[in-house]
Amino acid sequence: MFEITLNNGVIMPALGLGVFQSPPEETAAAVDTALRVGYRHIDTAAAYANERQVGEGIRRSGIARDHIFIETKVWVSDYGYEKTLHAFDKATGKLGVDTLDLLILHQPAPSRFDAVIAAYKALETLLADGRVRAIGVSNFIPDHLDRLLAATDVVPAINQVELHPYFSQPDVRAMDAAHGIVTQAWSPIGGITFYPGPWGDERRSVMEDPTLADLAAAHGRSPAQIMLRWHLQEGRSAIPKSVHAERIDENFDVFDFELSPAELARIDALDTGVRSGPDPDVPREELFDRVVDEA
Repeated sequence: MFEITLNNGVIMPALGLGVFQSPPEETAAAVDTALRVGYRHIDTAAAYANERQVGEGIRRSGIARDHIFIETKVWVSDYGYEKTLHAFDKATGKLGVDTLDLLILHQPAPSRFDAVIAAYKALETLLADGRVRAIGVSNFIPDHLDRLLAATDVVPAINQVELHPYFSQPDVRAMDAAHGIVTQAWSPIGGITFYPGPWGDERRSVMEDPTLADLAAAHGRSPAQIMLRWHLQEGRSAIPKSVHAERIDENFDVFDFELSPAELARIDALDTGVRSGPDPDVPREELFDRVVDEA
């Protein structure tokens, strides 16, 4: 299993199970299955409305809490110093744990960046108090990171962003690397390019790309496995999502083969520079209308 040492010395499994859009009634079983397969990193969020079921799946698995890396996210309606401290209490209450391994801000909220700064300062307090082991951000582009770093003390350990072969964000990765921030890929196998969502239907599925199909055939693997191996070999964290046992197992079976430098370069060359998800630099005031339930 690949592990990544974060900039504060915490060790994180590079590959985790994501539960974005996992129905609550299917999430506990997916988490239980993943942990039995060998995953030791679970990524959720307050806005996913399935933190309770993630906690249930962890308990159902029988795996000791200190062997599992739990990552979750604070939603924008809980930004602000005191509100973010309370968001931690809500998250741990739902998950049924006392501490979190990684707590990150879910969106940059550029139109309300004062609230972002206040929320991040709350994360710094939680880190100093030992209630979280690492803190970070999600969907931050270089300008957002510049603004955050100028106003806070702790460099984020993680920046979780849309990242797959068709949108590999070299500018974000370079900025992250310059500051010792691990880039973590959401939609690492390009799900955003083919699953239903509010971002339009004129999308090209990365899963059907001829280059990835060629590499998959050469290695006797699936395109998804090729993409996950690409992330891991290039030093990123990846959190593929599935509720299907066979795919959860397949996505974890990526540690016994290797892509050559030339093969990695072929995948790098697929980048289109076109984002499939929402632009994090466009203010979306409607996000603040969503209130996350109490624990």
